Amino acid sequence: MANEQLQSWISEQMGDLRARDLFRYPRVHQGMPGGRLKIDGKEVIQLSSNNYLGLCSHPRVIEGARKALEKYGAGTGAVRTISGTMDIHVECEAKIAKFKGTEDAIIFQSGYTANVGTVSTLTVAGDMIVSDELNHASIIDGCRLSKAARAVYRHCDYAHLDEVLNKARNEDGIKGKILVVTDGCFSMDGDFADLKQVLEVCKKYGAVTMVDDAHSTGVLGRQGRGTADHCGVHDEWDITIGTLSKAVGVMGGYFAGSKDVKEFLLAKARPVLFSSSHPPAVIGAISAAFDVMESEPEIHERLWDNAKFFKAGLEKLGFNTGNSGTPVTPVIVGSSAGAAKLSERLFEEGVFAQGIYFPMVAEDKSRVRTIVSAAHTKEDLSDALAAFEKVGKELGLIS
Repeated sequence: MANEQLQSWISEQMGDLRARDLFRYPRVHQGMPGGRLKIDGKEVIQLSSNNYLGLCSHPRVIEGARKALEKYGAGTGAVRTISGTMDIHVECEAKIAKFKGTEDAIIFQSGYTANVGTVSTLTVAGDMIVSDELNHASIIDGCRLSKAARAVYRHCDYAHLDEVLNKARNEDGIKGKILVVTDGCFSMDGDFADLKQVLEVCKKYGAVTMVDDAHSTGVLGRQGRGTADHCGVHDEWDITIGTLSKAVGVMGGYFAGSKDVKEFLLAKARPVLFSSSHPPAVIGAISAAFDVMESEPEIHERLWDNAKFFKAGLEKLGFNTGNSGTPVTPVIVGSSAGAAKLSERLFEEGVFAQGIYFPMVAEDKSRVRTIVSAAHTKEDLSDALAAFEKVGKELGLIS
């Protein structure tokens, strides 16, 4: 690195991260994602993937990518609003809207840009954004880019949400829009928002409702239609954001809601205006993935059967799994060093379950986060539980 001042600063920052055991080089995968795979040359059970339905390697999804590549080529050549929109983009967005039960949808480059772009575009000076305190970083960054006022309510505390909205309207004098945004499933703890309660509070104050369904699409609701479906508020919910890189198994993000909002995002959202559209192969794979979710409900059923089996096993062993109610199940250790040691020993025993540390979670709530999928067999999960039992006892986490 040429600049000495930058080099010195980077060295200081990295030294601090290493001293607190907060830096890890990513492990390298060899082969196709699945319940078991080779990582850093070692055969392991995969418990750190968001590939909830196993669609990353589904034959129909792979075929969808191949056909689109052969028909349309490798790229689109431009942003959506110049010349980068193809018929397959439009058809895929119609499939997403149908699956989510909304009027329309738009595909973003990632779940991150979907949140950042939507929050920052739909709110202006004079508005307010009210956010759950454990919302994803992409929502927080969207709030920072907006000129709207901001407020936070305690995690899933809807009485506190009512207090915040009442203060905003009646004391702070917010006359513009109030956007209330929450994760659907909270990715670090595995609990999920009660959107019915959120909606009831928002109706009192005329607030706009928005949910990030990143970890809920493909997981919660009928055949994985999401948190609004799970909570029975589809017809009244305003805005849904999600990712296409988790249960859908490919990459990207989406907005689902009214056609009017979609058109405004096409006209104003900076990620849409200043980033090229998805390559045809990606869109072909996404489209095929939604076909699979519609036509093969047994995959969603297998996901939940596996999740219940593994969750019950961890709890029986005596691990602290928090308040998880989804296939995301944390094994909470406390210190970052303890979580790192648990993750390393599990890898040695043939289980890939990554440690999660600050700033992703509070420093005293470091954990190993496990995520089961429809791709796992009961043998995979039983072997993983045996490894957790062995290492947990060795480290004094369970008796």
